[in-house]
Amino acid sequence: MTSETRKATIHELDYKGAGRAEVWRENEKGNLKKMKLTIPQTLPGEEVLVTVPTRKLKRWRTYADEIVTTHEERIVPPCPHFVKCGGCVWQHWQYKGQLREKTSYVKQALKSEDFDPALVRDTIGMEEPWQYRNKMEFTFSPDGHMGLMEQGNFRNVIPLETCLIAGEEMVDAAMEVAAWTKEHGLEGYNKEEHTGLLRHLMVRQSFATGEIMLGVFATESPQGPLADAVDQLVKRIENKFPQVKSIMWLENRDWADRTQSEKTHLLSGRDFIYDEMAGYRFRLWFDTFFQTNPTQAQKLVDIALEMAEPKKTEKMMDLFCGVGTFSLPFADRVGELAGIELVESSIASARRNAQENGVNNTTFLANSAREGIEEMLESFGRPELLLLDPPRSGAGGKVMRKIGRAQPERIVYVSCNPDTFATDIKQLEVFGYELKVVQPVDLFPQTVHVECVARLEKKEN
Repeated sequence: MTSETRKATIHELDYKGAGRAEVWRENEKGNLKKMKLTIPQTLPGEEVLVTVPTRKLKRWRTYADEIVTTHEERIVPPCPHFVKCGGCVWQHWQYKGQLREKTSYVKQALKSEDFDPALVRDTIGMEEPWQYRNKMEFTFSPDGHMGLMEQGNFRNVIPLETCLIAGEEMVDAAMEVAAWTKEHGLEGYNKEEHTGLLRHLMVRQSFATGEIMLGVFATESPQGPLADAVDQLVKRIENKFPQVKSIMWLENRDWADRTQSEKTHLLSGRDFIYDEMAGYRFRLWFDTFFQTNPTQAQKLVDIALEMAEPKKTEKMMDLFCGVGTFSLPFADRVGELAGIELVESSIASARRNAQENGVNNTTFLANSAREGIEEMLESFGRPELLLLDPPRSGAGGKVMRKIGRAQPERIVYVSCNPDTFATDIKQLEVFGYELKVVQPVDLFPQTVHVECVARLEKKEN
């Protein structure tokens, strides 16, 4: 394919954090035709030189050959893997610029549903926006290298020597597993041919207790031919990392590329680690959802409590409650709390966590949010306060309408996706609810993701 060099100006960023630009060219009839460009690792207002095909295409993704006009907030990325690794997209941007863009993103999402963007506060960032993650999932390439997926190419694994958004001890432990893999000549999993041994390495650490969990996802049992090699892995981890309290081997033969387990082998320690949040202790298993940035997650809880204004005379419902991250601190401030979560193992954990923390005014139900609301309204009664923390896909119209018909006095919505958040709360307007305030919180520095906490109130009339 023949190509040419063109100059383009970045006019905005897309939802993945890449720059958007366009070039115009004449076709055979002399008419101007537009080619839309996606250019990662660029910033708004920058002029760049790019190589584009001479063939008349409508869209093209490419990297800049040269930055002609540089944004004043552009910096040198500190991570040696940034150019290719897909773990981060904004290491080239000063942190204040990232926060400004995230605030703008939330405002635009609300504006698209006719809400007042002035209700959005400035995004709360981190004092130190590095080494904040308490959980990482690395992938093995077919040749046995361990790393993260390449930007824009989920078939290619970038081997890593470090990771600046993960805790230092987590990275050290992960690199030890990577070294063991290479020393024993173990193959990684080939997604296209569905062959190979090692699929993923999950590392999670409690920043409160220091405990680390390692989970190796593989297509074969650790017994039999692999027994000696696996035994050596356990010994070297135990000798070098006394803070590792759980080592597991998780068999996964499914074609789906997920960190799931068909059969779990506990190689060392226990099958969970302890963590703490908002003064409460939690047990975390390999598949437990827990906020991956504990520093900012604490702020989420504090903001939710401040917005909710819970009272001891009130009943509260917590939808998508997980293991009780919000349930436990709220339960101490309300009369009764009912938590609903689809994943049965999470509900079992929530009950156990409540018991171990001496919280005895909670009821937890394993059911979908849509069906669970109906069941809880019958047995628990109408709540004055309702909190929901749905997945990125949002709660959905049916759930939001059930919330509206339940008529709680106040609703606190914790969201990890401003677009689905705006769509969801639009459903509440017809039930007489008014959006009062939205507070974005940055749980994922160097990436495009942003969380937010919002308060809605039922109008008096």
